[in-house]
This record gives sequence, structure tokens and C-alpha cells, in this order.
Amino acid sequence: MKLRNIRVALAVVFFTLITWLLLDFTGTAHHWLGWMARIQFLPAVLALNVVVVVLLVLLTLLFGRIYCSVICPLGVMQDIISWLRRKKSRFSYSPALTWLRLPLVALLAVSMAAGMGSIVALLAPYSTYGRIVANLLQPVYLWVNNGLAAIAEHYGSYAFYSREVWLRSLPTFVIAVATFGVIAVLAWRNGRTWCNTVCPVGTVLGYLSKFAWLKIRFRADHCKHCGQCASHCKASCIDFKNHTVDYTRCVTCGDCLDTCKFGALSYCAGSPNPPKGGLDDSKKQPGTLPSKGDGGIPEKGAGLDRRAFLVGGAIVAAEAALAQAGKKVDGGLAAIEDKAVAVRTTPLTPPGSASARHFAQHCTACQLCVTHCPNDVLRPSGILLTLMQPTMSYERGYCRPECTRCSKVCPTGAIHPIDTAQKSSTQIGHAVWVKANCVILRDRVSCGNCARHCPAGAIMMVQLDPSDDTSPLVPAVDRAKCIGCGACEYLCPARPHTAIYVEGHEVHKEI
Repeated sequence: MKLRNIRVALAVVFFTLITWLLLDFTGTAHHWLGWMARIQFLPAVLALNVVVVVLLVLLTLLFGRIYCSVICPLGVMQDIISWLRRKKSRFSYSPALTWLRLPLVALLAVSMAAGMGSIVALLAPYSTYGRIVANLLQPVYLWVNNGLAAIAEHYGSYAFYSREVWLRSLPTFVIAVATFGVIAVLAWRNGRTWCNTVCPVGTVLGYLSKFAWLKIRFRADHCKHCGQCASHCKASCIDFKNHTVDYTRCVTCGDCLDTCKFGALSYCAGSPNPPKGGLDDSKKQPGTLPSKGDGGIPEKGAGLDRRAFLVGGAIVAAEAALAQAGKKVDGGLAAIEDKAVAVRTTPLTPPGSASARHFAQHCTACQLCVTHCPNDVLRPSGILLTLMQPTMSYERGYCRPECTRCSKVCPTGAIHPIDTAQKSSTQIGHAVWVKANCVILRDRVSCGNCARHCPAGAIMMVQLDPSDDTSPLVPAVDRAKCIGCGACEYLCPARPHTAIYVEGHEVHKEI
């Protein structure tokens, strides 16, 4: 079995499953495939997952940039787009744009340290793919799901349940469309330009792969200077005239090995450039292909099969080692429609994120928590500094105390895993009553919706005028008990602006 065939098979499996992980809203995919998000390089670094980072570094030092051609979904997406063009012999060698690649790595490092999440989100490859899936593919996925739910319900089955399709953030949608357009054009025309020029993760792993044990190496004595290897290299990293490969850009895809008909390329350890004039069998470097006795041309595939099998097995072993939706209610007073977004002085961040600063420094805006939130509480931020990072809002639901989905799926450590007991005692904000908006005073009706539905018992109905027993009952918030779940804001019948909303806390507190 050839190296390329194994690589393609693994890439297709990994790409399909991680796409499903990003599309799924039921939690089923995460139960089995959550580890796929956690072995992405940048999320593992941000989560301080030393085991994963070390394994990925070792994988690169052994086999080259296998990560970029198998594990990274954005890299595989570029390969798919390039493959769709069908015209394979369209590439040529070009020097690396080091003047652009290294500054982008520095920009990513500075942005991570400074907590400039919007810049990190734009540069992170896994998160870029996550936004593309969440904004462009998931609406289609949900429409198909809703169609199946309608059919199943017609026949008395509830194997599917429908989900509302809505635009969570226009800026994030526009960025996702623009990013996909740019990457698609580059991949269609030039293969892996984005991967090998813009992506900081690719640059870091590329410089590590210069020291890889197994590499694509030239046998100069067999090269006929036909140029087929360079014309099929979508990384544009093969200089056949000088018999060199730019290992900082090579993703070990195996296309060049399949293309070369003269045995001038091999995936092996040892000297990259055997001297011209050939080597006899007794002096060949370990790992090079055996030669036929009649012309010095190696038998196609001999020796490569064993290495390809070992590489594929190592990748599979590494991957294996790393290895409710709730119905909305209207509160009995009004349909939950056309509610204006509350203006908060301090945005709300999910329980488990510890603080706004911690969240901004660790979140890469991959949208995994957004797509998995069963209550439609999370949506991408529109604030420039935290653009595309999730923020909380309660127009379509509230953060139910029994739900900890976002903390379970987050791969970067931006939201620490918590249980329901911890969530119920974590104060992410506090409710604020707006007297002018309250229907009790504005429309002179009895209400108390916020007090009835507060899961923390933090709201009581008290006399507006304590000295007058006939004065209307209005809500009073006990800030010491309030956890900021937003049940009061979501269920408030006042329109368009609610009479009670949740103000966020910069630092979360335990109560």
C-alpha cells in the first residue's frame, strides 16, 4: 500500500468525523469524537495539554508535517478543493515567503499573550475551519435535519427533533464567507498557499519538520529532470533542478512519490542527496529503495510499502492514544419573539471561563460551543477586541443550571469542565431591574414571572412602597444569590426591552 493512499484514507476519515463533530448539536458526536478537537495543535497549546503537544511534536519530528495533511481539517479542505480542479500538473517550485511567514507567527504569539482574541481567531487554522462549518454548512445540516424531523413526526416518530435556523452574528458570517472565498481561490489556483504562507501553525510545524527522521529525499543519480514531481507538488516546495525539497513547506502528501517514474524520490531516512554516479547495493543509505540489476531503477513501491504501513499505523496509534436540547417556554404571559438584545456594560462569559480575561486569552472562536449550545444562549461577539469569540445573550433561551455542554466541548481550556453543582454556585453576573420597562408599573398588571422562574431563588416580589400595603408588588434582586443564568431576562414579558437583564462580571465568583 502506498504512502499517498494511506494518507488520503486517514485524511478523509478524520476530515469527515471532525466536520460531523462541528455540525452535530445533539452531543452524540462529542461523546465519541471530542478528542479530535483536543488534538488540534493550537487548542492543545492554549489548553496547556502537554501530552498532546509533545505527541504532535514527536509525530512531526518522526514523519514530517503529517499533521497538516491528515489531522488539520483546514489543510485537508485545501487538498479537496485543489483536487476538484482535476488538473494536476499545474504547480511549480517557488521560494518560501519567509518575510511574511515569520511575522505572522510573531503576530499570533503577541496576540495570544495580549488576549487579542479576534486576531488569534483569524489566524488559527482549526478555528477558521470551525467558523466555515458553523456559518456555511450547519444551516444546511439543520434544514435537512428539520425536514427529517417533520417526516418522522408525521409518522408518529420522534427520532429527530427540529432546531431553529438563525443568523447568530452577521460580522462572523461575513468573515467566514470571506475567509472561505480567499482560501478556496488560493487552493483552486495554487494548492496549499494559505497553509504554507499564512498559517502560523503550519510555519511552526514546518520548521520542526526540517529535523524529521523520515523525509521526501532525492536520488540525484536517478533524476531525469522531467519536472513532474514539481508540477504535482501543491506545496510548491520541490526544486527538481537542484534536487532539493523545502521541508518547511512539505506536508508529506506523497503525490510526488506517485508521480516520479524513475525512482528519483523516496520517503526515507538518511542523506537527502546521494552523490551522482549511483551507489552500489552495499553502500546504499538505510531506507532507500532497492534497485533492479539491469538499470539501477528501483522497483516501484518496494520498501515504500513497509514504511507507508508503519507511518499509517503510527498516526492511527497516536490518534487513538489522544483519544437535550431543552424546549423553550414563554412564561405564560407572552410569546418569546422580537426581543431586543440587552445592552450590557460587561459582556457575559460562560460558566467555567473564570474571567473575561482568561476567556479572551484562550478562546480561538472555533464556534464548537456555539453550535453545541442547546439553549441558543451562546453567539459570536460583535465587539472588535473579542470579535467572533462567544458571548452570552438571553433573547432565545437562558443558561440552564443543569446544562454544562459548553464546558465539556471546549478544546482550548477557555471554558474549564464543570459539573452541575459547580455551575449552580458560579456567579457569572447579576440581574438588574429596570423600573421604567416593567409591565407591572407600565401596564398596571400583575406579573412576578422573574421571581417564579428564578432557579436560584434570588428574586422576591416586594411592595413598591413599603409603607403602603396596596402598592404593587415589584421584583427585588438579591445579588448575593443571583448566578446570572438569565431565566428572569428570557422570561420577562416586557417588549421590546425587558424589565430585567443580567449584567456580566469581569471575574466569576463562587457563592
